[in-house]
Amino acid sequence: MSFIPCGRTLFRGALAVAFTGTAACGNSGQAAPDARTDAAPATSEAAPAVPADAPLAVVYKSPTCGCCNAWVTHMRENGFRVETHDTEAVDSVKDNGRVPQGARSCHTARVGPYVIEGHVPADLIKQLLREHPQDVAGLAVPGMVTGSPGMEGPNPEHYDVIAFTKDGQTRVYASR
Repeated sequence: MSFIPCGRTLFRGALAVAFTGTAACGNSGQAAPDARTDAAPATSEAAPAVPADAPLAVVYKSPTCGCCNAWVTHMRENGFRVETHDTEAVDSVKDNGRVPQGARSCHTARVGPYVIEGHVPADLIKQLLREHPQDVAGLAVPGMVTGSPGMEGPNPEHYDVIAFTKDGQTRVYASR
């Protein structure tokens, strides 16, 4: 599969907008991260029992973004151990992970060697870990798409899950 440069023309409809997370979640300025793990879930509900050898998702998110917390719950419910870091500096995490501007969303995670940007479904992250493609740096669901994990609601939208390389090349990994 070939990669094409990341740009607005790759995405359809609402996905054509490049989100940096700043407007949606208030990610500006610098704040000390607040690390939380499954022993102290980001939501008030108890985290489901997750095996100690389950994949670890290290999530960086705004402390005020409810959809980020819902995605964390989605990950836990799908067998991931999750460590959260509340920070106002999510953009720097995205920059360090080389997330293309056109693929950005509200939160960023590390799962194994991969960067996971936004509301990527857990089953596709598991598929990525199984396939372990050497040319992929991560997966992204650009923007905040209704119907993606953590963004459930009426009138779910079609969306693409984008694979990206360290040099910013992108391709559609899956469509939902």
